[in-house]
Amino acid sequence: MPKKILYFFCLAPFLLLLCLGTLVAGRYLWALIRPQPASLTETLFEGVVYTRQVRRSPRPMVVHLITVNLATQGVEVLVTPGDPTAEMPLQARTTSQFLREFDLQVAINGDGFTPWYDNTILNYYPHTGDPVDVIGFAASQGKAYSIDTDDEPTLYISNRNRASLHNPIGRMESAISGNQLLLDKGVVRPAPGGEVQPRTAIGITKTGKKLILVVVDGRQAGYSQGATLEELAQILKDFGAHQAINLDGGGSSTLVAQGAFDRPRLLNSPVNHGLPGRQRPVGNHLGIYANP
Repeated sequence: MPKKILYFFCLAPFLLLLCLGTLVAGRYLWALIRPQPASLTETLFEGVVYTRQVRRSPRPMVVHLITVNLATQGVEVLVTPGDPTAEMPLQARTTSQFLREFDLQVAINGDGFTPWYDNTILNYYPHTGDPVDVIGFAASQGKAYSIDTDDEPTLYISNRNRASLHNPIGRMESAISGNQLLLDKGVVRPAPGGEVQPRTAIGITKTGKKLILVVVDGRQAGYSQGATLEELAQILKDFGAHQAINLDGGGSSTLVAQGAFDRPRLLNSPVNHGLPGRQRPVGNHLGIYANP
């Protein structure tokens, strides 16, 4: 074998590791020095309004809110469908993959799920397509595929597009659960203090005719460090929620919308494996259909 080819094969693994290390280091550096975006409000689709709030106090925080008018023609809710006959009823997907697969206009991540571990960027579970189960009651298209395991608060969507917490109004069409009640009849439930983390939550107005989806970016110093559960509850209350639940947060927190050429448009800055912009495959999601 010629010496040049031999040198190439000897150096190839080193060069690959160098490139990978440079990429990872570059993303970490970008996360540290990038400026916060501007606050804005825009109508994405009929009945769907996106608001981005940017805060510097009590810490850097970027808050993303979607308000969905369930009474608008063409607006429908879809929770990720699952197989009720399977021990692991779902195949893990990123939120962008869910949005694109079902041709949705908006989507967020949903319930906590199992199994899950994240030892390193090369040693984690699940990958896209791996079987998982969600923690809490879940239903899609009128079919339940996960039972309540520990009194998790559940959001229900009826066949008439009405949202409710704890009990469905009429015939259930969709359901998704959280790990904690944030707002109960307008009262903030979490105690003061607590960890600052990336967050995902969903609230409903008093009439049940509007959904309020919230994602707070976190673990990104100088850009957005995250929110406590009490702060998350107050954000939902300030935007008109009467009841709200906390969904899976941390590296799962993701908000996407349908963008140009029907491609997913990442609205927030998820942080999976410590890398900003990297999405985590999760168990289920909540999606919104809407007209342009």
